Amino acid sequence: MNIVVLDGFTLNPGDLSWERIRQLGALTIYDRTSVDEIVERSKGAEVVLTNKVPLATDTLERLPDLKYIGVLATGYNIIDIDYARRRGIAVTNVPGYSTDSVAQLTFALLLELCHRVQRHSDRVAEGKWSRSPDFCFWDYPLIELSGKAMGIVGFGEIGQKVADIASALGMDILGYSRTRTDQAHRKNFRWADLDELLERSDVISLHCPLTPQTKGLINRSTLAKMKPAAFLLNTARGSLVEEADLAAALDQGKIAGAGLDVLAVEPPAADNPLFTAKNCLITPHIAWATKEARSRLMQIATENLSAYLEGRPQHVVNP
Repeated sequence: MNIVVLDGFTLNPGDLSWERIRQLGALTIYDRTSVDEIVERSKGAEVVLTNKVPLATDTLERLPDLKYIGVLATGYNIIDIDYARRRGIAVTNVPGYSTDSVAQLTFALLLELCHRVQRHSDRVAEGKWSRSPDFCFWDYPLIELSGKAMGIVGFGEIGQKVADIASALGMDILGYSRTRTDQAHRKNFRWADLDELLERSDVISLHCPLTPQTKGLINRSTLAKMKPAAFLLNTARGSLVEEADLAAALDQGKIAGAGLDVLAVEPPAADNPLFTAKNCLITPHIAWATKEARSRLMQIATENLSAYLEGRPQHVVNP
């Protein structure tokens, strides 16, 4: 069994082990693979593991030995699922591994917008506190979350974990989702349509999948419905947001701030308008990347492949 990992570095930059996967076959690991290198590196492989390297129809047609694709992530839009199904190539993903980590970064962004911890720490290091005539100082508005409303777009595992944390902070929750699950246990929660969520929320956090219906969900029109004091958070998919529209809304004061862990193109172009937009925090797609979450990802990906080889496939996205 020949196994090829096309882009293993982000999952395992050296602090995890490939050993359990190595026990399942002859393993070749590449840190990164360009589109032009996919076919040559995957020739003869029955198993290919990929995180972000795309496997489109024209690529899969040139890999006649391929029987299994393991996506080292939850999203699998990089794979031509329909062609893989017709060819009998099993495609698996890794759901649920990053829920806690993504929820944690969501609030890291939000709390930074509320308290500007790094900004104030930098001012202290620069000597501003030492020169202060008062026992304390702040040079940016400080915001308390208790009693404010958080609108959560997408109410799957991550959205619900975000709701748990928001509730613990004393926030009211508005939820918007394609499917409305029973949330009767949440005393400070109610479902809302998108327009109401946009209009009433003090914080809007995106946790929905990227689909043709959600692409560009946050745009000039939807941003215009938000409160001028509202914050937007996106730790889901970059293309949920029209970036030029968000940059304009921030610069014009139509919303108060944004915290983003994802952008439409990654790595982004150097002239992305959000880089210079007012009150915009951007982290480089790290919500999923705690060691604990990556360890779970590695474990589940290994279990997926082992289950397939034993004839009891799991987490198959193209049955």
